[in-house]
Amino acid sequence: MRGINIKEYKSITKDKKLFLYDKPKYVYIGVSKNDKLRVIVGDNVYIGSVIATSDLNVYSSVSGRVVGFVDKTDTNGELIKAVKIENNFKDEYQNKVVVDEIDNYTKREFISILKECSIKGMGGAGFPTYLKYKTKTRIKHLIINAVECEPYITADYKIIKEKTKEILECIDAIMTINKIDDAYFVVKKNNNGIIKILNKIIGTYPKIKLTLVPDIYPMGWEKSIISYIFHKEYNELPIELDTVVNNVSTIYAIYEALKYHKPLIDRIVTFAGDGLKKSVDVFLKVGTDVSEVIEALGYKKDDLILVAGGPMMGTSVKEVLITPLINAILLLKDNKLDIPDVCIRCGRCSSICPAKLSPILIKENIDSKELKNLHPEKCIECGLCSYICPAKILLKEHVIRAKGSDNV
Repeated sequence: MRGINIKEYKSITKDKKLFLYDKPKYVYIGVSKNDKLRVIVGDNVYIGSVIATSDLNVYSSVSGRVVGFVDKTDTNGELIKAVKIENNFKDEYQNKVVVDEIDNYTKREFISILKECSIKGMGGAGFPTYLKYKTKTRIKHLIINAVECEPYITADYKIIKEKTKEILECIDAIMTINKIDDAYFVVKKNNNGIIKILNKIIGTYPKIKLTLVPDIYPMGWEKSIISYIFHKEYNELPIELDTVVNNVSTIYAIYEALKYHKPLIDRIVTFAGDGLKKSVDVFLKVGTDVSEVIEALGYKKDDLILVAGGPMMGTSVKEVLITPLINAILLLKDNKLDIPDVCIRCGRCSSICPAKLSPILIKENIDSKELKNLHPEKCIECGLCSYICPAKILLKEHVIRAKGSDNV
């Protein structure tokens, strides 16, 4: 199994109290070109109002009034249209439902609720969750990914700590509804705090097994997890091995969808880095402008460098909105990027790559027809190649560029 042990900084946030910033003055709900808008300027909306429709609907995370449509930048640096909503701070809901037993749904109802509530992967990929369960293959195994291998991020840690009972109840309900044989709650073996918390209650659920994995990066990649548990490989998706993998934050979003029919409109995000005197996990509404959060923490955005995500897989941004996919904001005082040198042909990037690629050859063949045979599309953007490179070449960025090349 390829990977390395990297220094962690999780202790600066994991045992601190969760900071609630759930009343932003405005939210900016991003919509794509394929979404059909359902609101106009002046409309009053509620928490859970449909803002736009598509395969997965787009919802308002606050109650208030639509005051405009603005251009915002996403984490890829591309302009997107966003619906600007002024919060009336009344927390008025479109619909408020409470279901007593969350395991009484049929599988069809379960899938419908996941789709209706726009539940998606919250570990970074954003894959629509309902599609994982909408399969003709019988699901035998459920893996709950709580590895969280990026060095700063503790958002998943915090949701487990805050909502242990609800998460385990939801896992049990998912297994009952989908007739799943067993579940693996996967955490790193050095994560003593979570292990202790889970061991107090997990015995109540005999089909859920606490599974400890090595403290290496990127152990959180689902292929690495499945290989470690089952000693098997798959080509495209885990369902090839009768398995579904859900991030633990996604599990809690499923719980709220089943219990309250609540769409995915908020999440926990880790704010960390040397640009903060006190790093902290923050509970946020989707659509919150990160600049507003930074000011609430007592800083100014212009004084800091922002990275959406962790240092390994994150992207440097000038501005960013909170989405279900963002689990961390790294705030740095200074851009301390090393000046790249010439490749010394050490081969470290190839030997460490979990996808078994050759990043330096991909970099050197971006404009060549040979690029297709090097399969840059298999890159998981973990950043290990850049991290390990003694010449300080930003290999991850080159491989990401290669993934979009016409030669692939």
